[in-house]
Formats: sequence, C-alpha cells, structure tokens
Amino acid sequence: MENFSELGLPNALVEALARMKITVPTPVQAATIPIAMQGLDLLASAQTGTGKTVAYSIPLLIKLTESPQGCALILTPTRELAVQVQNTLNQILGKAGSLRTVLLIGGTSMSKQFSELKRRPRIIVGTPGRIYDHLQRKSLVLNETRFLIIDEADRMLDMGFGIQLDNIAEYLPKTRQTLMFSATLPPNIDKLSKKYLQNPQRVSIGSTDQPVAKIKQEIIHTHSGEKFELLLKQLSEREGSIIVFVKTKRGADKLSRELKNQGHSSDSIHGDLSQNRRDRVIQGFRSRRSRIMVATDVAARGLDIPHVMHVINYNLPECPEDYIHRIGRTGRAGAEGNALCLISPEDQLKWKAILRLIDPQARPAHPHQHEGQRAAPARQQQRPGKFGFKKKRPFRQGGFKSGGFRSSGRKAY
Repeated sequence: MENFSELGLPNALVEALARMKITVPTPVQAATIPIAMQGLDLLASAQTGTGKTVAYSIPLLIKLTESPQGCALILTPTRELAVQVQNTLNQILGKAGSLRTVLLIGGTSMSKQFSELKRRPRIIVGTPGRIYDHLQRKSLVLNETRFLIIDEADRMLDMGFGIQLDNIAEYLPKTRQTLMFSATLPPNIDKLSKKYLQNPQRVSIGSTDQPVAKIKQEIIHTHSGEKFELLLKQLSEREGSIIVFVKTKRGADKLSRELKNQGHSSDSIHGDLSQNRRDRVIQGFRSRRSRIMVATDVAARGLDIPHVMHVINYNLPECPEDYIHRIGRTGRAGAEGNALCLISPEDQLKWKAILRLIDPQARPAHPHQHEGQRAAPARQQQRPGKFGFKKKRPFRQGGFKSGGFRSSGRKAY
C-alpha cells in the first residue's frame, strides 16, 4: 500500500499525517485500520516501533468526529507512553481540532486533571491507576465510552495491572468497540482478550519475539569490574544519541553521574522520579541537549524518539521479552539502529534465555558452565556469532557464578 488515501481516509486526515511526515502506512496500520473502521473488535500484535499508536488513533478519530456523542478511553501501562499517545493524537488533530483530549497519569496535579475533566474531553488517555482513582472519586464518568483501547497489553499484565483493568471494566458500557494492541502474545494475553473482546479479528504482523531486522546487534563478553571502562570506550567510538539500560534505579543515577564526571552529557530516568522530572529528562534527550539517557525498563516501552542510534544493555533485562523492547528504542519506523550487550559471567543464564526466545531451536552461543569451571579457550569463542550477533571480542579466562532468570516476581520500574 503506497499511501493512506488507499485506505479511504478523509483528505484532512491524510494531510495531517503528511505534515507529520507519515505518508506510507506501515504493515500493522494497513492491516488494522480497515478492520477497526468496520467497528469490529481487534487483537493485534506487532513488533515495537511499527506504528501501532497511529494504527488505532486514525479510526478512533474518524469515528468520534463523525458523531457528536461518545468518548474513547486509551489505557497505557506507563506514563511516558500515555504522554506520547496524547501528543500523537494532538498532532493529528492540529490546533483547530474539535476533539478535546485529557491526560490522566500519576505524578501530576489532580486539581488540574479535575479542571480538564470538567471540560468534557472526548478522548481520555491514561494509566490504569490514575484512571481508577478518578472513577472512584466520581470525577470521571465512562458510561458513554464507545471505544476502549488497551495499548501494550502484555506490559500491562507484566506490571500487575490486571486487577485494575477488571475494576475499570465495571464502569464501562457492555456495548463498545475494543481494540487491544500488544508487542508480544503470551498465553495470558489470549486469556485477557477473551475477557474484554467480542469475536475479535486477530492480526499478527511479523515475529513478536524477533528484533526489527534493521537493528544491528553486537555482544561483548567482559567482567563486571570492566564494564564502565568498556562503556566509555564504546561511547567514544559511537555517534548520535544513546540509551544505556541498567538494572536498578540507583544504578541509573550512579552511572549517569559517573558519565557526567567523564565529560559526557548524560541524564537518568526511572520510576522514582517525579513526572515533571521525567518529562524534563525525556525532553532534554529528545531535543539532543543530552546525548545519553541512562534508563531502567521504565523506558523500554513507550519512548518513540527517532534519532536514537544506539541502545547499550549495560545490564541484561530480568525478562527476555524486555530485550526485544529495549533494543526496539532504536531502528524506529524503518530506520537503521544498533544494539550492544555487555555480558558478564553472571549474566550467562539470562543471556541464554534471550537466545532461546529469539531462536528456540538453536544452540546457545556460549554453553552454561558451573562456577569454578574454566571458560572455553578464546579460539573456540571466536566462531561466527549466531542469531545475527557480532561478537566484539572473546570471553576472558575464568569461571563464573551461576545466575538465574526470574520469570515472575519482577521488580517494578
């Protein structure tokens, strides 16, 4: 499909997308927009960075514009994604847009949200916690909701929002159109879809457990004590904006300070920051005032910053699926990107879990060794990398601890 006109969209909407430099529908947009325009429920999965926000925004805006009544509720798992969704909607609508939006997320003024809700917005974007808070306070009424969008449904469940989704559903009319979008399709998503969707159409674009093809992936085997010096070397060799992912909130602040001490323009983002502070960090990174953003998994989804050229996994994620989402912060919307993992001996089990996700039939590039065993000789470690990875240098001699991958009980970021 060469342009949005082929989807039968109004000219004003096509022109608005063109102003945003969105002219050719992505595969997920071409597949889902016609279904949503028919009023059918939808369960769609596609890789991160493939344009899912625009895919559900277009039919929603058309249908709300055609009718003077009804509203839409868009639920996202993170504040950052909610902000991005509202920005996308407002960009499409333009300054003269007839549809009012409201953003309901934690960490921002409740009194301001009360005031905005009194203006009867027709599009409500928010996180489950704050949405449910307003429902309990009776400051938000959803009995005229015609559209429910559940974005990043897999992440929603990962973060423990299942109960809040059920609570919110009690306030929604039974007759509505529901669109559910997810980057991955674990079994619990199928169960969730049966709870909220009526005879849904299913769309799956590409592999949900594979990184975008244009992302060049590299790995470096090292030791924990050598990671910082190695990171500095990589930063000096790379150009453009970089996101560095770490494991903990404290680790994000510490690493960012150390990078600043080395003369790098860096800032950190994690779940303990106030919303205003998180917004300032993202805006500084988006406007390129800071070149490096050190982040926990709070930034693994919901950030669409096209100029991110590199993602560096300083620490591997606790959940292998989060690896796909982390590196999906680069290579957005068809652009090329680069992803690097710094793998220490204690990371081996997590790394094996990531490799099993990417290619379940393949043998791990580096078999697990129990503590006390010697690593394989360097010459054996220099074989061509599997899964499209390029190994930067061989693993050093020495043993390593047996780590563990947690499939449940993950920390909230």
